[in-house]
Amino acid sequence: MSALLSLAILRPWWLLAIPVILVLALRAAWRSAPLGDWAKAVDPGLMAFLETRGAVLGGRRQANLAAAIAAGIIALALTGPAIERPDAATFRNLDATVVVIDLSRSVAEGGHLKEVRQIADSVAQAAGTRSVAVVVYAGDAYLAAPPTTDRDALSLVLFALDGDTVPDRGTHPERGLAIARRTLEEAGVIAGDVVLVTDGDGIGDAALREATAIRTKGWHLHAVFVPATKALPDGSPKPDRTALDRVTGAGNGVTVDLDRPAALLDIVGASTAQHLAAGGYTVLAFADLGRWLILLALFPALVLFRRSA
Repeated sequence: MSALLSLAILRPWWLLAIPVILVLALRAAWRSAPLGDWAKAVDPGLMAFLETRGAVLGGRRQANLAAAIAAGIIALALTGPAIERPDAATFRNLDATVVVIDLSRSVAEGGHLKEVRQIADSVAQAAGTRSVAVVVYAGDAYLAAPPTTDRDALSLVLFALDGDTVPDRGTHPERGLAIARRTLEEAGVIAGDVVLVTDGDGIGDAALREATAIRTKGWHLHAVFVPATKALPDGSPKPDRTALDRVTGAGNGVTVDLDRPAALLDIVGASTAQHLAAGGYTVLAFADLGRWLILLALFPALVLFRRSA
């Protein structure tokens, strides 16, 4: 059972070929006669005479069945059924997530700080066994937790965050994104996700440049929009969803609302095979079993070459 749970499909789009093969096989079985279409083209009397003389050898429907089975096995092999390599832990740095949390005054006093900590923890849990790092920022940015797979330790860090964690006043998301980018670079990450949790304040050209740099590396920048439910002090910046959409667009990611994070959690929670597929690095973490299924397809294919006496 555990082996089944660890099974991954590297090329799931090939599953679409299996029902097509099934339909074609059924169509061939219904329309084919022992002699194919020759019985329709030759005069019935002449055909009967030829059969009496032994000049006609009837066809075999088994050939259609064998061809269908071989094609089905090949299609299944092309889907890339794979199991995680025993030494896959060596390659955990290939796939990582960095959560960048805005702890500026507008977020800390906006009435959703508890939910911000919870969504950050949800992202970490969705990442499964992959490494997760936490960056916090306000007027400056700091690495609150380096990449780790220890979810308990990470939860302790997240739920200790408050408005006084970052002593520097202001909002500079570009500094948090810069630390996230450097963290992924230093770890040699291939498939990385950066999740920015903010109300959109402070996003300008510098943040857009960091988002573009993240996308250029082949990573994705997503965001969780944090609205304000409490009246903010005079002079406090207002939440800006439009600016947040611009920065995730530059980072080739998605923006979700704080109370509707399902789409983001699905992306972060995608399997390592899916994350690494775009870069062609799945072979490092998974052993493709498709080649052995191709060999299995040779057995029904041999029936197609069988000669009658």
